[in-house]
Amino acid sequence: MNAHSPEQPRHLAVLDGWRGISILLVMASHLMPLGPASWQLNQAAGPMGMALFFTLSGFLITRFLLGDATIPDFLIRRFFRILPLAWLAMLIALPLAGAPGGDYLPNFLFYANLPPQHLTEVASHFWSLGVEMQFYVGVAAIVALLGRRGLYLLPLICVAVTVHRVLDGAEVNIVTWRRIDEILAGATLALAYTGKLGPRPLQIVSRLNAYVLLALLFLSSHPATGPLNYLRPYIAATLVGTTLLNPPARLGKLLKGRFLAYIAEVSFALYVIHHLLIYTWLGEGDKLVKYAKRPLLFAVTFALAHVSTFYYEARCIRLGKQLSARFRRRKAVCAPE
Repeated sequence: MNAHSPEQPRHLAVLDGWRGISILLVMASHLMPLGPASWQLNQAAGPMGMALFFTLSGFLITRFLLGDATIPDFLIRRFFRILPLAWLAMLIALPLAGAPGGDYLPNFLFYANLPPQHLTEVASHFWSLGVEMQFYVGVAAIVALLGRRGLYLLPLICVAVTVHRVLDGAEVNIVTWRRIDEILAGATLALAYTGKLGPRPLQIVSRLNAYVLLALLFLSSHPATGPLNYLRPYIAATLVGTTLLNPPARLGKLLKGRFLAYIAEVSFALYVIHHLLIYTWLGEGDKLVKYAKRPLLFAVTFALAHVSTFYYEARCIRLGKQLSARFRRRKAVCAPE
């Protein structure tokens, strides 16, 4: 496939595979002992999964904005995708956690990950939604002010964030200006994939070995590798890019398989729900009791995620698309001839 050809498929099955892998890594880091504690595999799995997740987000959002989408269209679709389940989860979690009143607005407006942080333990995983939503608003503002050419600023901002991380010693951090380079690296990949950065980046990426990059991504996510963590955004984006352009046969088959496609489809609900259930009866008890309940916790998580995805979120997403289409029609009618 000529990756910078204008005739690109709208849906890229490889990305479903990486999305499925990303949520499985995050869930494993929270729910499973991945080895002896001294190996720090749980501490590596979480950042590795999030780097892939953020890369996909930056890639897909930038690719969408490079098309014919308007800013209202983009924001309506994104908000109706994220807010219904996230806000419902917060409505349940924050009161149960006894969160003070001052925590509600920062969480519901997705800036609780910024200093002074207002994250509660039960909903602490929503820091990533804060990074996501802040990116949506920020990139929408850039395009609104500068047009689509403003997207060319994203690689520069990405490098600036990484330099700030290096100077600040922030190998892994949840504050947006110390983490958003993982999304911006994905955005840079989208610019390259659509040919906006010329043919050379794609030529280089297509020749790289995906398995070597996968190993490097693990190493750059592990606490023991120290400064290598600063390269995690770029390794994750390069890995995804390599599999988009020239995936190894076995890895490509896995990424395009039905199992990971299903996991990807319910991934957002899995992410929101699994962490909340840790703080219910399903997550209580000493180590032996807690892990004896893990199969049930997984079963309940997947059942709730399935119901949420196909019977709750799907309706909200359809409503968002309808409102977006209505906005576009109204704008077309009002436009001068």
